[in-house]
Amino acid sequence: MALPRITSPHATGSNRTRQVMLLVLAATLPGVLALTWLYGAGTLINLLWASTVALAVEALLLRLRQRPVRFFLADGSALVTAVLLALALPPYAPWWLTLIAVGGAIAFGKQLYGGLGQNPFNPAMIGYVVVLISFPLEMTTWPATHAFGPVDAFSHIFGIASLPDGWSQATALDVLKINQSLTVAELWQNPAFGHYGGIGSEVVNLAFLAGGLFMLHKRLFSWHAPVGMLGALVLMSLIFWNGSGSDSNGSPVFHLLTGATMFGAFFIVTDPVSGATSTLGRLIFGAGVGILVYVIRAWGGYPDAMAFAVLLMNLAAPTIDYYTRPRTYGHRKPERGFKLGE
Repeated sequence: MALPRITSPHATGSNRTRQVMLLVLAATLPGVLALTWLYGAGTLINLLWASTVALAVEALLLRLRQRPVRFFLADGSALVTAVLLALALPPYAPWWLTLIAVGGAIAFGKQLYGGLGQNPFNPAMIGYVVVLISFPLEMTTWPATHAFGPVDAFSHIFGIASLPDGWSQATALDVLKINQSLTVAELWQNPAFGHYGGIGSEVVNLAFLAGGLFMLHKRLFSWHAPVGMLGALVLMSLIFWNGSGSDSNGSPVFHLLTGATMFGAFFIVTDPVSGATSTLGRLIFGAGVGILVYVIRAWGGYPDAMAFAVLLMNLAAPTIDYYTRPRTYGHRKPERGFKLGE
């Protein structure tokens, strides 16, 4: 069969950085809509404020590093970091909390290491952990569902007016963490619980699942890391699930549809820079995140654990890659480990 001859350049269909970032932003839309429906306009205000801060801090640091500002801002990576971090923060977080989180993510999670593609840790999770440890009260204050309109949300976020007492409520993971010898059936009478997980949290997780499947369809990442994480989380919850007893840590469905499970599995664990790179390595990386999420949820000091789990596995990613490197065609299988005398 005769093959057609064409002259160079031979263009490929691979995604450029800007295109990838735009697709990731598009994939967050179902989750943004679900969070806005559940909590109100606070989510949208946080997104706009976080994006503004990210672009300003990125531009400032690029200028200090004597890098072309417009060129690097145009890749969209700062916006993606801001959006992911804003979606992880409480929807009515005060403006200064978002400022510190986003500024820390851009400065200490990204630019400190040389910019996009050089960061060993997920920048959004760096910013999240900084404010979670520094301001635990503000980071664990979640509003009641469908509580406020746009004006009240703006007033609270920017400190113009304070909201009345009793406007917040515990999440389902909070209630499960501080369970006082109640059975699962008794816990489910709490307004924080919905049909299978936290109230409204099922819809939010399914929305992020839809966005993740969209990115998977666009081949922005492979299936290995998210499947590894979700599979390990389900397996751990099956092993340690004590039915409906008072010491139950929650069913597999509960853990899948509560907290930041789907958001983390498809938007955080799949980071191509700070995660493992080999096929087997991605599975191990995702499984490690899933195990750590369950361990911290069940026995740790925080009700949700996505950020800590991801950062701990970021530390392990180079070692995972070292031991899971595939053999290069035509070469021997590389020797691994340490030898005495070296």
